[in-house]
Amino acid sequence: MHERNYAIIGTGAIGGLYGARLQKAGIDVHFLLRSDYEYVSQHGLIVESIEGDIILPQVNAYKNISEMPKCDVAVLAIKSTQNPALLPQLKQLLKDNGIVLVLQNGIGIEEEVAQIVGADRVMGGLCFVCANKIGFGHIRHLDYGAISLGEYAPNYRPCGITERMHQIGADFEKGGTPIQLAEDLMLARWKKLVWNIPYNGLSVVLNARTDELMADAHTRLLVEKLMREVVAGAAACERYIPDSFIQKMLDDTVKMKPYRTSMKIDFDEGRPLEVEAIFGNTLRLAQQAGIQLPQIAMLYHQLKFLDAQNRRKQENQLKIS
Repeated sequence: MHERNYAIIGTGAIGGLYGARLQKAGIDVHFLLRSDYEYVSQHGLIVESIEGDIILPQVNAYKNISEMPKCDVAVLAIKSTQNPALLPQLKQLLKDNGIVLVLQNGIGIEEEVAQIVGADRVMGGLCFVCANKIGFGHIRHLDYGAISLGEYAPNYRPCGITERMHQIGADFEKGGTPIQLAEDLMLARWKKLVWNIPYNGLSVVLNARTDELMADAHTRLLVEKLMREVVAGAAACERYIPDSFIQKMLDDTVKMKPYRTSMKIDFDEGRPLEVEAIFGNTLRLAQQAGIQLPQIAMLYHQLKFLDAQNRRKQENQLKIS
């Protein structure tokens, strides 16, 4: 059987964790880095994990896509805010039958990638994981870790489960990552939004961790109302999520270790927020389907304000320095 090689585009919490697992399993992996390129190229990667630490003294590290070898699977693990700069370079990274695996939050991202590489070369992946990057080449994995894989087709037509989903899933499972195969990528993305929209958004607006949001009766009610709006948006797009799924997300979050969401970390560290990929695209899809989501819309506009304010603050600090 052909052994696939992987390019990890963005070695942060997600790319670092899953890329390290693949390499530990003996798979040929190549990592694209930015600020910590020098450190990782000399010292490698460390993943501190509840499931056992991974120490990789040496990795294939690159600062530019143009330096990387052609790969079978390019794992897009950067934040979606960086897509405009990096997506145009993806095609040169792929082998003739290579594909892009999109491990990003939000909805509609695969369409952007398909415009660059072609719809038949795109697969989506949804990461159900609590992990943070805590230093140069240092990832901390706190909880969970499964990935749900789904094939992309134009207009998010359901594709069923394909052979290459099984093959790529087997590679990740070899590295210790639980894999779920989704017949309908659009439904899988809506289900992920049931968690991402309330917790990412409210964690920034209310300056709170997940445990704090769930411990207060008012914010827990708000979380549930936002979840129900996501479910209504999905239904308008003919993707149906049962009420039991909402309860599962609430229960799982209560059991989760106290967690500062990825959007809250980005906000605290002055980085651009993935507001459009998670909130803007969701609202536009719902509007196209003839439904308004007022509570999500309010959260969207609050986040746009806070994001712009944060960016101005960072720009002013750069000018001063």
